[in-house]
Amino acid sequence: MLHYLAWALAAHCVLALAAVVSVLRGRKEPMAMLAWIFAVVTLPFFGSVFCWFMESSHVHRKAGRRRRRVAHLMSILNRRAAELVPEAALSEDLQSIARLGRRLCQMPATYGNDVQIYQDADATYSALEAGIKSAEQSIHLEYYIWQPDGTGRHFRDLLVEKARQGVECRLLLDAVGCWRLTRRFLRPLTDAGCQVAFFTPLYPLRRRLSLHLRNHRKVVVIDGRSAFLGSQNVGDEYLGRRKKLSPWHDTHMRVAGPAALFLQQTFAEDWLLAARESLTADKFYPNPLDAGDSTVQILPTGPDREVSPLSQIIFAAVAYARTEICVETPYFVPDAATRMALMHACYRGVRVRLVLPTHSNHLLVLWAGRSFYSELLDAGVEIYEYDEGMLHSKIVTIDDRWCMLGTANMDVRSFRLNFEVTALLYDENVTRRLSKSIERHCETARRIDAREVWRWTLPAQLCAGSARLFAPLL
Repeated sequence: MLHYLAWALAAHCVLALAAVVSVLRGRKEPMAMLAWIFAVVTLPFFGSVFCWFMESSHVHRKAGRRRRRVAHLMSILNRRAAELVPEAALSEDLQSIARLGRRLCQMPATYGNDVQIYQDADATYSALEAGIKSAEQSIHLEYYIWQPDGTGRHFRDLLVEKARQGVECRLLLDAVGCWRLTRRFLRPLTDAGCQVAFFTPLYPLRRRLSLHLRNHRKVVVIDGRSAFLGSQNVGDEYLGRRKKLSPWHDTHMRVAGPAALFLQQTFAEDWLLAARESLTADKFYPNPLDAGDSTVQILPTGPDREVSPLSQIIFAAVAYARTEICVETPYFVPDAATRMALMHACYRGVRVRLVLPTHSNHLLVLWAGRSFYSELLDAGVEIYEYDEGMLHSKIVTIDDRWCMLGTANMDVRSFRLNFEVTALLYDENVTRRLSKSIERHCETARRIDAREVWRWTLPAQLCAGSARLFAPLL
C-alpha cells in the first residue's frame, strides 16, 4: 500500500509541477493564477487535469490564423462603412468611445441603421420567425443554447422549410450549451441541406479541450441585410413554460442596415473557426442601404484577443459618464478595475444603479456577486435585486445618451473567457426606452442597503466569502 501511495504522490507532484508551469507561462491575472495554483496543489490529480482542460493558448493561435484569412474582407467592410459613418457627428466623448471600439475590435460605428428593441419573449420569437420566413438567400444563426423542446423544434422546422426552398442555412451551436441536442434532433436540418457545426466540440482524442472557452453569442443574420442579437436563447424556458426561475426577462434587438454586415462578419469568423469554411462571397455582404437614423457599433469580443475589449469599453463608459449609469445583468462578478470605476463614478457624483436577479441558475456566481455588495454600497452604488423571475437582460445605459446591449454579462467570464458580441447604440431614443425599462424593474425590485448586508446570517456570510474565492475564475 505504501508503495502505491508513493507512486501516486510522485505522479501528483509531476502533474502539479507541469500545471503550475503552464499557469505561470500563461501570464493571466495574478489572482486568477493564484487561484489555479491553489486548486492544483490542494486537489490531487483533479486540479492538474482540470487546469489542463482549461488551458487556452491554442485558441489564440487558431484565432490568429483566422484573422489573417479574413483581413481582406475586413478591409472591404471597413471601407464601405467609412462612407456611411460621420464619426464627427458624434459628440467628443462618444467619438472617443467609437474610436476605442474600432481600435480594439476593428469594427467602426455605422450610421443609417434601423433598430427595434424586444423585451418580451413572444415578440422576440415572432420577429425572428418573420425574419427567417422573409429570407431569400441566406440565414446564419449561432446560439449558445438551443433546447430540443417545442420552441427548438419549431425554429428547426422553419429552417428545414427555408433550406428546402433553396435558401443557404447555417447553424452554429456551442458544444457545451447545446449538449442536449442529439443527431436525431438535427437530422431533419442536415437532410434538408442546412449546415450545422459545433463550436469547440468535445473530442478529447482529436484535440485539446478548453471547456471554459465558450461561444456565448446569440446572433441571427438574414441575407446580410438585417440581424438579431441579445440575451435570449432558443428554448421553452424563455417563454415561461418551465416553472423554475420563470418568467425570464430578456432584451433582444433587430438591426437593419450596415451594422448587419458586421454581424455577418462576426458569424463568418466563428463559422470559419468551427466549420473551416470561408464565407467571403460577395452575396453574403450586399451593399448596405440606409434603413434608419441610428448609429450602431458591433463589438465581437473573446479570448482570442490579447486585451479584453469589453472591460476596456466598460471602463471608458463609466469614466465618461456625467449623470447616471444603469447596469442590468443576470451575472455580476466584477473585476477590480470595474469595481473601482463604478465606485469612482459615485465619488464624482454620478448616480450608479445595479439591477440584479434575486434568484439565479448559477448560485456560485450569485453569491460571488453579493460578496462585493458592501464595498459598492459604501461608495454610494444603488443595488436592486429583482424577485419576479429570472432577470436575464444584459444592458448598460449611460446618461440617457447611449447604451450597450448584447450577450455579455458583467463578469470575468464574459470579459475574458467567452466569445460575446455587444452592440453600442449611439441613439438617445433607444437609450431612453431601455432606461425606462430598467426604472420599471427598480420600482418593483427590492433595494439592498448596507444594514441588510450587515444582518446577513453566518451561513450567508460564509457563502459569500467562499464564492468570492472563485471570483477570478467565474
